[in-house]
Amino acid sequence: MKGKLILEDGSVFTGDLLNEYKATGEVVFNTGMTGYQEILTDPSYCSQIVTLTFPLIGNYGVADKFMQSRKSFVNGFIIGELCDEGSNWQKENELAKFLNEQQIPCLYNVDTRAVTRTIRSQGCMKGIIVSEDASQEEIDKLMAVPIKLDVVAEVTTPETYVMDNDGPHVVVMDFGIKQNILNSLHNLGCKLTVVPADTKADEIMAMNPDGIFLSNGPGDPKDVPEVIEEVKKLIGKKPMFGICLGHQLISLALGANTYKLKFGHRGSNQPVKNLLNGRVHISSQNHGYAVEEASLKELPLEVTHINVNDGTVEGMRHTSLPLFSVQYHPEASPGPDDNMYLFDQFWTLLTGETKGE
Repeated sequence: MKGKLILEDGSVFTGDLLNEYKATGEVVFNTGMTGYQEILTDPSYCSQIVTLTFPLIGNYGVADKFMQSRKSFVNGFIIGELCDEGSNWQKENELAKFLNEQQIPCLYNVDTRAVTRTIRSQGCMKGIIVSEDASQEEIDKLMAVPIKLDVVAEVTTPETYVMDNDGPHVVVMDFGIKQNILNSLHNLGCKLTVVPADTKADEIMAMNPDGIFLSNGPGDPKDVPEVIEEVKKLIGKKPMFGICLGHQLISLALGANTYKLKFGHRGSNQPVKNLLNGRVHISSQNHGYAVEEASLKELPLEVTHINVNDGTVEGMRHTSLPLFSVQYHPEASPGPDDNMYLFDQFWTLLTGETKGE
């Protein structure tokens, strides 16, 4: 069945529909050459239609071990060539079957380069996936569906759970956390208590944690003011580490500002410079908002990392409290593991010991 992606500026991109599901959402693009299952199951993409710039998708199938959450939260998937039969020793299923099982609208055989160039030029915008013969009435109805704002509530864990261990106790505020982040913290030796996003600061402190972790997640950080208020109450009480949305929430809680990027950073090839030692790391990223550097100048915060491409803030630390955060995803390890040192730094804040001693 033929279908099309229609952007709110009137741009139309044609392709083939994998299924009959329709979609409305913010259209974004990711430049990664691998990791399509991790992208599809990263809750940070909740309510978005994701376009992959790499043309060959599905070549190694899918497997349960690569799931980053309980299900996919994306609203749609736009790709070039969809591989019918993947080949990999870990493969358990085909991508096409996975997309149908997850009820993800998918448009393939699309000129994804053209889609990406449009978004880079015009910025992220709403789009819809419909069949080629969709009526104007149906198109107008789908285009009128508003972009969701309560996305954190949709992706957070519905109830508290524990990943037991012998090390320090860390309470994880789940705003849409990726499984690889939990695995990274657990592999450190931490006992993890994962709590829903609306958990109050008093409840968290009553759990007697050694540290607090603020996770990644979808949407505009300013859409969850109630969470920001609870983070304010937690700052300074225990060592704190934030990633992605967690980084932005810490910034807002301390009085800084955030803003929306034109088309965001989504991919596994973003160069990040560590200002503390001058090293540049290649990072995996997925965010549409950033911390405004100028808003940090009067605050007790020091910028520790910047994006080499556009100079945006990628990391910061408090000048007196045991608190730091990064905008990117060190756990994703797009090749080397050279960003994993950030988890070791958290361990040091928790225990006073250098990891490995």
